[in-house]
Amino acid sequence: MMKAMIFAAGLGTRLLNETSEKPKALVEINGKTLLQHTIEKLKNEGITEIVVNIHHFSEKIKTFLKENDFGVQINISDESEKLLDTGGGLKKAAVFLTGDEPVIIYNVDIISNLSLKKLAEFHEKSGALATVAVRKRQTQRYLKFDKNNRLVGWINKKTGEIKISVHENFENATEMAFSGIHIVQPEVLKLMPEENKFSIIDLYLELAKTHIIKGYFDNSEIWMDLGKPEELAKARQIQFTTNN
Repeated sequence: MMKAMIFAAGLGTRLLNETSEKPKALVEINGKTLLQHTIEKLKNEGITEIVVNIHHFSEKIKTFLKENDFGVQINISDESEKLLDTGGGLKKAAVFLTGDEPVIIYNVDIISNLSLKKLAEFHEKSGALATVAVRKRQTQRYLKFDKNNRLVGWINKKTGEIKISVHENFENATEMAFSGIHIVQPEVLKLMPEENKFSIIDLYLELAKTHIIKGYFDNSEIWMDLGKPEELAKARQIQFTTNN
């Protein structure tokens, strides 16, 4: 059975009104914390074992998980001493992610009705080392994919900075925005850099030079980044169910 990791260690700086006394993971919509929404989403998709990384108000997340039984095994990867970014967070959590099955990774501030089962099926058939869910939406930073959905680079529209993984297909590549949901083969955990703090997207861009990293073009009805105050306010007006 597939395992999953929830990235819940972020500082929540965009939500200062909400996160001055609690972590972003414990911000509530419709009477449930973002962490509970995410755990229930993963559980309803068949995940039975989850690792959650923590940093900001880490003890409050530990208490929350201790006081609530969600019917799945939950391990904690504690980054209280130092925030390790997304790649470093995955690297530290690797001790809990042993086995041969792919690992689903999900940002705690994302609400979506994307089918993780379909994402996993696409990933398995593609033979990719990692598959990132992406959408056509407005943002400043885009991942770039060739006609076969293979990751070939990245661009920051605001600064003009580019990172090229595959030169021959970069110019005409499709630009898509990362959805904060991805799936990796366990081999990725053996291809981590020596440093302990790094971005998972930078790792994917580096690995894409020599391995297949795919994009899963998601057009599901619901996708929201609740790390943004305006999106959080909007979400509170909508009745979500986490078994979408």
